[in-house]
Amino acid sequence: MPSSTAALLRHPGLMPCLVGRNVAAFSSQVQAVAVAWQIYALTHSAAVLGFVGLAQFLPMLLLTLPAGHVADQFDRRRIVLTCQAIEASAALFMAVGSWEGWIAPWALYVLVALFGACRAFEMPAQQTFLPSIVPASLFPQAAALSSSLFQVACIAGPSLGGVLYGLGADVCYALCAVGFGASAIATASLKFKVSERPRQPATLASVLGGISFLKSRPAMLGAISLDLFAVLLGGATALLPVYAYDILHAGPVSLGLLRAGPAMGAVLMAAILTRWPLNRHAGRAMFLAVAIFGMATIVFGISHSIPLSIAALMVLGAADVVSVMVRGALVQLGTPDEMRGRVSAVNMLFIGSSNQLGEFESGMLAAAIGTVPAVVLGGVGTLVVTAVWMRFFPGLRDLDRLNDIKPT
Repeated sequence: MPSSTAALLRHPGLMPCLVGRNVAAFSSQVQAVAVAWQIYALTHSAAVLGFVGLAQFLPMLLLTLPAGHVADQFDRRRIVLTCQAIEASAALFMAVGSWEGWIAPWALYVLVALFGACRAFEMPAQQTFLPSIVPASLFPQAAALSSSLFQVACIAGPSLGGVLYGLGADVCYALCAVGFGASAIATASLKFKVSERPRQPATLASVLGGISFLKSRPAMLGAISLDLFAVLLGGATALLPVYAYDILHAGPVSLGLLRAGPAMGAVLMAAILTRWPLNRHAGRAMFLAVAIFGMATIVFGISHSIPLSIAALMVLGAADVVSVMVRGALVQLGTPDEMRGRVSAVNMLFIGSSNQLGEFESGMLAAAIGTVPAVVLGGVGTLVVTAVWMRFFPGLRDLDRLNDIKPT
């Protein structure tokens, strides 16, 4: 094991940070599965599943930028701790309501919206922890390790949630309450130096300060917008049920493997980057990764073989991790501490919106021109965007060592 990896694992503040983030992510995944199953069982309406997503997305859309301002004005640990405590209490409330049988669809909508609001405040503050805990020389490996654990949570959470739902929704929600509570305890145990930041009034200029900051940092803006368009255009995963049933003629087990494909590739790549960090030519590696993402999307689009389709999705997920790691290093290491909350909020808003809009775009385009042409066109569009961004963002293209990034 390289000495830098050993030093990373021995770092005293890293494990509480990783536990606080990834156990909460795991609990959110379990909860999402339980809510979807329960509300469908209560209503037998497919439309309500869309409304559940909308109930969580709208508070995040409306509150993320103001939450970034709050993260730059107040104690970020206290913000995250408060949000996780609310999430634990809400999950416990859902468990009791499900156990006693009085929880109704409207209550689930309200609680999901509450979780969306909590996540809007929790995530921008939480994303500032890692660069405050580990030195810049270890940040790329720490980010890769965090990404690996996050992908594991994204794989294990839905799987375990589906299994536990057989025992009842109350069991799932009780597990979520324990998970959010454990995350709160881990967050409370974090110890790192808090920089003195001057308080600013909540003006429009301050709330939108993250956007203004990014406009003056072309490399950072290029990284965020490149990732946004890649996810927006390459949203093949939204069409996996169509591929599984109508193109690959497979059953639900194969659909589960297809859904797990990107996360499996992401875990493998994150493990590789944790052991062998990206030390040179980071900008070119990001552009290459996004180009591979586009090519893997095209291969998946034209594939009629289940093993080839799963392999293409694994490559897609692995390439995405490289892009995410470079973007994360630029955003967190290249941003002054007093701006990290607002810049993280903009980053979260852009990437979160691209996931939602990417699914919408893929579905609408598939309905208009067909499933295979829509996916292939999305992959080609990703390649075109990559070529254009290399031309217009030379600072990102020429980015070399991630641990040399400094706030400007």
